[in-house]
Amino acid sequence: MTAPVFVADSLAGAATGARIALEGPEGRHAVSVKRLRAGEAVILTDGAGTGVSGTVAAVEGKDRLLVEVDGVRHEAAPSPRITVVQALPKGDRGEVAVETMTETGVDAIVPWTAARCITQWKGERGQKALGKWRSTAREAGKQSRRLIFPEVADAMTTKEVARLLADADLAAVLHEEGSDPLATAQLPHEGHIVLVVGPEGGVSPEELAAFAAAGGRPYRLGPSVLRTSTAGTAAAALLLGRTGRWG
Repeated sequence: MTAPVFVADSLAGAATGARIALEGPEGRHAVSVKRLRAGEAVILTDGAGTGVSGTVAAVEGKDRLLVEVDGVRHEAAPSPRITVVQALPKGDRGEVAVETMTETGVDAIVPWTAARCITQWKGERGQKALGKWRSTAREAGKQSRRLIFPEVADAMTTKEVARLLADADLAAVLHEEGSDPLATAQLPHEGHIVLVVGPEGGVSPEELAAFAAAGGRPYRLGPSVLRTSTAGTAAAALLLGRTGRWG
């Protein structure tokens, strides 16, 4: 059985033979929910590129355990970096998109308030929704055993997304009327790929024009039209395979 994964606040200085305390919500989950006991194997990660395989050395109370380090692994930031700009979907489809994109291997996710989005993030409701996206990315990162969790940025406007596209090494906008398939796009060997996924109602002509002025080119994904909550995952899988990151 695969060892469970928990997020440690810091793994700085982790070395074989050292002991690391896991406490707080993660410690409580390990002790009170998973009911881990001394001698059981665990994996710790900081979500920023460091992972530790270890053995529970001691359980203290209901929310703290000590892990003896058996091995340490470091992972460099992958290249090219892949960012998906995700238009806000309805209901819980945003969390579905974040979960599957995280499991697939996307490096950053940018919520986008597109003109045709039915959902709008405003005030406290917007902060709560953003918090859900970030929590989903964290949990999906643990589930998929990633050492580097994807960043979930603050929601961006169309102008802000255009600036992001202008700085990209490849700026791609998924659009069903794109003249070229994403499968044939010229990909950079390193640098930054930014992929824009529009809302269910599609990217507006004004948004397409703003993105084109910033260097964003429209691409089609395939013969079928995917929902906004699945298009980013499908496109990311295609790019990860073509760039060799899945090799």
